[in-house]
Amino acid sequence: MLVNSANFATLFAGFKASFNKGFESAASYYKDVAMVVPSLTASEQYGWMKQISGMREWLGPRVVNNISLAGYTITNRKFENTIGLARTDVEDDQYGVLSPLLSEMGKAAAEFPDTLVFSLLRAGMTTDCYDGQFFFDTDHPVVVEGIETTVSNLQTGAGDAWFLLDTSRMMKPLIFQNRMAPEFQQLTDTNDDTVFKNDEFLYGVRSRCNVGFGLWQLAFGSRAALTPANYKAARAAMMGFRGDGGRPLGVIPNTLVVPPSLESDALKIINSEYGDGGVTNEWKGTARLIVTPWVIPW
Repeated sequence: MLVNSANFATLFAGFKASFNKGFESAASYYKDVAMVVPSLTASEQYGWMKQISGMREWLGPRVVNNISLAGYTITNRKFENTIGLARTDVEDDQYGVLSPLLSEMGKAAAEFPDTLVFSLLRAGMTTDCYDGQFFFDTDHPVVVEGIETTVSNLQTGAGDAWFLLDTSRMMKPLIFQNRMAPEFQQLTDTNDDTVFKNDEFLYGVRSRCNVGFGLWQLAFGSRAALTPANYKAARAAMMGFRGDGGRPLGVIPNTLVVPPSLESDALKIINSEYGDGGVTNEWKGTARLIVTPWVIPW
């Protein structure tokens, strides 16, 4: 291939098509568990999560739920992935060899939000959320009839962590804040210093985003064994959650997130027709299963 601007435009279009093909073919699950929020600035505030209210009968003046915009901020971060292609490979028309590499780059870009979101879920046992407690904790403060009490969304243990979520609402347990979607870029000007010195062309992807915790009331974390009894206890705890004032939140868990090491245990609980001893498995179909490696410490 003759290295000139016209041929580079054609090559870039082909590489971008390969990137997009990989991007569109990727399987990702972050939108299932995270509220996707468009961002217009360097950071966004989410202090309003402290208020979760519902409809009530109108008797007398309205009861105003004051919304605070202070206290919980998610700041966007920059991310990139760059590869260098030898100029000689481009000159020798190695498009067929290089195209799969660009497709893989697109796939990785599409799956990257999963990495952020599910890694944050794993970190929830040691990272603060909007109320100042760890996202998964034994003593989240809740005010019931004027008296502050504590609520737990954590089941302790020493095994691999698993998570039960209510993802049925517009607000979700986690937040994916999107400032700039992945953008495919190239650096192929032969007069560019990098191209001249290294005799290679650069192709890459750039994005700006970040993740944060949403409502802890919509999530339950456990390091106990994934057994029917512990699954039952986690569901019961979530469905018993109440907000300030003692009002039931109506949480119904519908998603189970596990690492690959717990896939078999999870399938037995939510897919099997029968449990131990041949008794009917009452938990069949009670949750959608997401198996992801990103909840494993790495």
